[in-house]
Amino acid sequence: MNTRRHYSLTLRLALIFALLAFALLATLGVALYRELERELIMRDDAALIYRIDQLRNLLNDSNTLDLIKTKPELFQNMLGNRESVLSIAAQGQQPLLTVNPGNINLPSVPPVPKNHKLTFADVHHFPGINGVPFATVAASIDSGDLGSLQVTTGRLMTERTAVLASYRLSVYILASIAAIILAVVGYLLVHRGLLPLRRLARHAQGIGVGNLAERLDSHGAPKELLPMIDSFNTMLERLAKGFVQLGQVSTDMAHELRTPINNLLGETQVALQQNRSIESYQQLLASNVEELERLARMLDNMLFLARTDPASALRQRQELNAADEVERIAEYFEGLAGDVDISIHAEGDGVIWAEPMLLRRALANLCANAIKYGAPGTVLQIRAVPSAEGIHLRVSNRGETIAAEHLLRLFERFYRVDESRERSAQSNGLGLSIVATIMQLHNGRYDVSSEAGVTCFELFFPKRED
Repeated sequence: MNTRRHYSLTLRLALIFALLAFALLATLGVALYRELERELIMRDDAALIYRIDQLRNLLNDSNTLDLIKTKPELFQNMLGNRESVLSIAAQGQQPLLTVNPGNINLPSVPPVPKNHKLTFADVHHFPGINGVPFATVAASIDSGDLGSLQVTTGRLMTERTAVLASYRLSVYILASIAAIILAVVGYLLVHRGLLPLRRLARHAQGIGVGNLAERLDSHGAPKELLPMIDSFNTMLERLAKGFVQLGQVSTDMAHELRTPINNLLGETQVALQQNRSIESYQQLLASNVEELERLARMLDNMLFLARTDPASALRQRQELNAADEVERIAEYFEGLAGDVDISIHAEGDGVIWAEPMLLRRALANLCANAIKYGAPGTVLQIRAVPSAEGIHLRVSNRGETIAAEHLLRLFERFYRVDESRERSAQSNGLGLSIVATIMQLHNGRYDVSSEAGVTCFELFFPKRED
């Protein structure tokens, strides 16, 4: 199996810094190199033009032939080095004077006219020898007694080539050194800059099931890490709530399931130890079925409480017509209410911002509870009352008045006002706690009041935020 290799972020950033430094310095060096090359070429061309101008003045103002014959060293001294060439010749004849200490092959170039002022454009450039550039310029001169002469001078640019080569090498060396230095410095800076991240990683690694209440400390952390720290702490809060929820569910399940299971085992074992009539076995089986149905509903409700995802519930919220929802619930419970001589009256207006299935389950639990404990011959009222902040859903019925000390605990898990109902197949003490959970998921409120035989459960769903 191929394992993907992971590279250090610090090393990556250091290499990026080095490459950027090398690229920038090399680019700057190349630009300066081009500028230096251009300036050196202009300097050399200007020197050649100045030399031609000197020769023009010298040969125009003197006895040209005598000067050439008697003072050839003068022209040698004007060249200055062995890489310069000078030729003076009449047109179509052998040169009167040739100074070429380096035996350089002088190319033939057209001379500029006598009265033409020399410019950089008149200088000719050739590849030269072994890649060394060669520059030359030729001009016509009126010498008087010898007539028109052609003066040609040139120079092999070895010095310029060496200077430029040394400069190129310096640029590459300096760029490389700077890149290495910047890579090292960048590595150290990034390594130091990531210290808060490594501290957070060690802190997060130390958080487990036993210390989920611990949170990452944002003190001294860079601004860029604050959103990550907040998100991680929020995740820890969700995990802590989830573990608490699971722990509570497991504890409640162990507590609530122990007694009915022991009862089922005891009754079944007693029945198997002695002979009974078929009617007795049928009664026992019916009782066991009733108890098992209650346990099944209890498990279903507890699993709902354990696996309900707040984020998913909030994402699936939508605008629901309040009148349609209360009418839907009234029609669903109409038959069950009719069996106990209770009529249902539903009315309402407005919009409910809620997850449809959760809303209907909350209303269904309230209606089932109201029908279970409502007095025969009474009316179960379901109303939706809109307000500026949201909408109020009220489910009220007539029956026994609930004492004030019980009202605040009705929404607790497995809490019952009358403990004699504990073994009822229709009661497991979780219906109202599910309602409370659903309202918490919607950031809503729930309340109950009981006066003069009228018990009213009220749910408040806040309106949609723009």
